[in-house]
Amino acid sequence: MRIKFLLFFLFLSVNIESYSQSKTSLFFKLSTPEKCWVIFHPFKAKRAFYIMQDALKTTDSISKTNLIGNDLNGGQLDAFKHSYWMARSAQAIGEGSSIKLGKAHEKGNYRSFKEGKREDGFLPDQPSSEMDLHNNNLGVEIAKKYPDQSKFEIILTVIDEVKAGSMKILKKDCIGNFLTCDEEIIPKDSLRGNWENKKCLIDSNN
Repeated sequence: MRIKFLLFFLFLSVNIESYSQSKTSLFFKLSTPEKCWVIFHPFKAKRAFYIMQDALKTTDSISKTNLIGNDLNGGQLDAFKHSYWMARSAQAIGEGSSIKLGKAHEKGNYRSFKEGKREDGFLPDQPSSEMDLHNNNLGVEIAKKYPDQSKFEIILTVIDEVKAGSMKILKKDCIGNFLTCDEEIIPKDSLRGNWENKKCLIDSNN
């Protein structure tokens, strides 16, 4: 199995130019809480920028392997993205700064919801934010436990944690409808414009 992962890693080890933007243009696309984080962490912002770009590219590459599906809207791949991002960030800029960055991102998502802006093509909401914060924290814990792991080793560790159920995802049926914790389909109309809703958080191995 690890040999297969090594082959996947060769596929993942491409550069991230397709995701690259100038740091200046990216700054103006950030939410106000994220901009504040950058202002108060000027010497860490450059490393955080490259880690974020790497997390996006790595997640995109993982989606093509079908190891954990391709659901970026509350699925295992979504959980991977946040935990991997935070694990790599914690290694590069420290645990405390990474946690604050993750919280700033989620505060930005709430503002995006208020303004009707989408993240990864989806409108954020409270359950999604709770899911992200849980997975962010787990990513930081992974970095604390394995501070010297390489990028490849972090990828494997995060995937293992996803499959073990350590992370959180949103409950869905086999065709992608969101479900309540009582297995009831949530009408899509009831989700529009509602930050608080009945989406259900479950362990990532379900």
